[in-house]
Amino acid sequence: MPTLKHHLASYTAPAPDDLVFTSSTGAPLRHNNFRRRQWLPALAAAGLVDIHFHDLRHTGNALTAGTGGTLRELMDRMGHSSTRAALIYLHGSDTRQREIAKSLSKVAQRARRTASHG
Repeated sequence: MPTLKHHLASYTAPAPDDLVFTSSTGAPLRHNNFRRRQWLPALAAAGLVDIHFHDLRHTGNALTAGTGGTLRELMDRMGHSSTRAALIYLHGSDTRQREIAKSLSKVAQRARRTASHG
């Protein structure tokens, strides 16, 4: 958040509907110029290849889903009105399956304790 707040204070106009990222002249970014002037040099500087700008959206939404975000929450964050589009970002993982199994085990243990004391 501190980095985003700094960017907003330093590089954007104050109105809530003003652009967050603009060209050096304050104009909207154009796809070709952005890709050539900012995106590709940034990838090169980071030592990355074959990364598309949309991959950032996909990664962010997949990470959000991995935190336990519901389908409705994902749809709201992405601005999607259909579940079909949001489902693209829901991926299974071994780590998540282990977390689910641990949670289910705790539920079952509580139920057994309650039943044996009842």
